[in-house]
Amino acid sequence: MNDMTVPTQAQNVAALPDEERTRCEVWTRVMGYHRPVTSFNKGKKSEHRERRFFVESRCRMG
Repeated sequence: MNDMTVPTQAQNVAALPDEERTRCEVWTRVMGYHRPVTSFNKGKKSEHRERRFFVESRCRMG
């Protein structure tokens, strides 16, 4: 499981039938400006899927 994976407990709570779901558009910052991920080419989409989020609590000083 990576940092972007939703735990199974959260999946069970938020489960909706497909007909009730609304598709959301994911935007990300690329080269200083924001763009929708749907407009990326195959290589950039693959790179976006491999990204990891920074989690401050995992960093320890000293």
